[in-house]
Order: sequence, then C-alpha cells, then structure tokens
Amino acid sequence: MAVLNKVHRPEAAPALFRLLAESALSRAALGACGFPVALLDAGGAARKVTYVNSAFAAYFGWREADATGRPLAVLLFRGEEAAVQRLLADPGTRRQLTAYGKDGTPRHVELTIGAVRAAEGRLSHWVLAFSDRSEIERLRCELEALKAVAAAA
Repeated sequence: MAVLNKVHRPEAAPALFRLLAESALSRAALGACGFPVALLDAGGAARKVTYVNSAFAAYFGWREADATGRPLAVLLFRGEEAAVQRLLADPGTRRQLTAYGKDGTPRHVELTIGAVRAAEGRLSHWVLAFSDRSEIERLRCELEALKAVAAAA
C-alpha cells in the first residue's frame, strides 16, 4: 500500500506529475478560448475529432460528447473527406471556406491548422482554429450588389 501512495506524490514521479499538470493546463486554456477549436487524431485515416471546446459547441452546434470520435468531414464538411485531406496537407496556412453547422446552416469561416508532433517526431494531432467570417462575407455581398447597381445606372 505504501508504494501506491508514493505514486500520487509529485516527488515520486515528477515527470508524470508535470505531464499531467501541463495536460490539464492545456485543456483549460483551450476550453477558455473564445473562438472555436477542435483537435483531430492524425493517426487514423478518418481524422476523428478528439476534442472540441465550448466555443466550437456554441458556434457549430456539436457538443463535445457528440463530436468526439466522429470524422471532421462528417461534422463540418458534408462528408467531403478529400477536402479535409487537402486542408491538412498544408498546415500553418489560413483558409477561408464554408463549413456547416449541425443544423446544416453554412458558416463562413477562416480556418487555421497546426500540426502537433509526439516526442519522437511523428504527427499525432491536428489543431484547428476557426474564426467567424459571416459578417465580412455579408458585407462583401452587399458591396458587390451595390457595385452592380452603380454599374447599371
């Protein structure tokens, strides 16, 4: 019994304790973000969601319990797995695109993708951050309509 008690103390396993503390800190930071964030498993071909924050749930309508374990293509891109593969092929860039909420409503977003590597260097996860661009898209459409009216006059 004494051995089990020693494992729970930070001085008995400082690396494990630090890893768990950093994991909890990272999860809390992602959860507090005011913009939608999702983590994808890079190990499988389906690119399944492993985490979404509360902003993701509010914006897209998918609670973490509903989103976790489902492919990103199914959740946001109407099953277009090839489109997701193209997005993930070029991490670090920002893309303006249309994603779809749980209710099927299109959402104009800017997507930023980051790659996370394990200690040995293999790709382990993708981090996806979404910015709402619906107001900018609405204004762009209004401007185009006004230009068309001005050109016709």
